Amino acid sequence: MNISALFDMQRALDNKIERQHGLENESLTQRKILALLVELGELANETRCFKFWSTKAPSERTVILEEYVDGIHFILSLGIGQGFENDTVINLKSGSGDVSLTHQFLMVFESISLFEKNPELPSYLTVLGEYLYLGELLGFTADEIEKAYLLKNEINHDRQKKGY
Repeated sequence: MNISALFDMQRALDNKIERQHGLENESLTQRKILALLVELGELANETRCFKFWSTKAPSERTVILEEYVDGIHFILSLGIGQGFENDTVINLKSGSGDVSLTHQFLMVFESISLFEKNPELPSYLTVLGEYLYLGELLGFTADEIEKAYLLKNEINHDRQKKGY
């Protein structure tokens, strides 16, 4: 995955959104964190991994992948907002161990919460690493994630043109 290219595309989208909505001088960190948490919840809902009371199958893989890359957008955006985009290309590690999807969702929620309290590079890298490991557990390859991100980024640019 070419994370530098993804950061560049995200920066262009963020700049467009901030300009169009007059947000250039506002801190959006808390809103982005909440948006990421909401997207993570939507992703969990599509996987249905925690719904022990239901026999309904998870959503289609393409739907889950699209929800997953929504989270990538906000994680990249948070990194840009903190000035971390040049620091994330080195030593990225994903989670490890044999854990359930439910457990990994909780790990990602926890890492985001810790980042909100301490928005420094180590906590950001933990968010990114835990989220990438979630993608791994969901069965997504780096190539699939990058392609889905590119598609969703284009959709997001189109949405801004249409006043989304």
